Amino acid sequence: MILQQRLQSEFNLGTGDYRSSLDIPLLGAIFTLMVIGLVMVSSASMEIADSLYQKPLYIIVKQLVFVAAGMGLMVGALVLPVKVVHRFSWLALFMSMFLLFVVLFTREINGSTRWIPLGIFNLQASEAAKLMIVIYMAAYLDRRLDEVRTKFSGFFKPLVILGTAACLLLLEPDLGSLVVLMSAAMGMVFLAGAKKMQFVGIVLVLLALIALMIYIEPYRLARVTSFLEPWSEENRYGSGFQITQAQIAFGRGEWLGVGLGNSLMKLFYLPEAHTDFIFAILAEELGLIGALLVLALTLFIAWRALQIGQRAEQKGMLFHGFLAYGIGLLYGTQALINMGVSTGLLPTKGLAMPLISYGGSSLLITCMAFGLLLRIDYERRLLNVEQTDKDGGRRDA
Repeated sequence: MILQQRLQSEFNLGTGDYRSSLDIPLLGAIFTLMVIGLVMVSSASMEIADSLYQKPLYIIVKQLVFVAAGMGLMVGALVLPVKVVHRFSWLALFMSMFLLFVVLFTREINGSTRWIPLGIFNLQASEAAKLMIVIYMAAYLDRRLDEVRTKFSGFFKPLVILGTAACLLLLEPDLGSLVVLMSAAMGMVFLAGAKKMQFVGIVLVLLALIALMIYIEPYRLARVTSFLEPWSEENRYGSGFQITQAQIAFGRGEWLGVGLGNSLMKLFYLPEAHTDFIFAILAEELGLIGALLVLALTLFIAWRALQIGQRAEQKGMLFHGFLAYGIGLLYGTQALINMGVSTGLLPTKGLAMPLISYGGSSLLITCMAFGLLLRIDYERRLLNVEQTDKDGGRRDA
């Protein structure tokens, strides 16, 4: 009710206009995944929470707090005009580099320095930085669109920024976040209309660099080796252990699952069952049908974001459109990589499943991103209403 009054007072819209101003199917898909995430975190975390904290509900209570905070951030982003985000895009870039630099001096956890302690929770710097860099990229494409489409310099300049971020991410190290960020950024440049040959050339170079980074780091190479032969005697109880246990979880789930709460693999057989590999637990308890439902909702959200971006771009709202593209690509890439790792289709990466996995940083940043996405579509619909009132034509969806 408060949000409705705020939006109505800001734009002087009536009740009918307000109800048509938010993308209800998108909002419904987001909330459905959040509820599924809460249920699965609750199911997958009780044993580990009891073991670590002697409180079976410790992790789910924290996740509920993160969900409440995430909803607050989503509403905050929804009532924030996109022009304000555009105006401070340079600050977003500065803050992203600052976070990626500061995190290198924090305490090492599991061989990586990825978290900045903030007292109430640990912020994963790469999660916030990815969204901030996408905001800057959208502003850059808005300002330099002709140069990006016609000159190599327009294509090359953002690569300098991405290269700096890549170096900082590799120092953590966090190759998974680097892959997600590069995929989203390159996707934005492609959708902005960059020359295809330049785009293909840069993508090939990036793939070669990623392959080199995997080859020169023994632990990354071990992950690829275990991915190719996870069931071999050498890998089954070593670097391929998580993959084999996740595949067992999928096999046990069959079509309809073993039932909510009845997972065997979450009983300390599958490491990171409530975080990186929660999709495997979901498939075990809810079966192939439940896994396909989550996949369908994930694809719908990613597709809807791209559709919102296309519609905004067609209205001449270039920053809105490019930012929507970036948000959709960030979310879709990370979610599909997580699913690919859980199913054994991709080498192991330490990436959370957005809206599903336990963790404050991923949930908070994802909610903020979706708030921005809903705001982008809201302003596009508002412009469409104004144009319809002026021209007397048919209004788009």
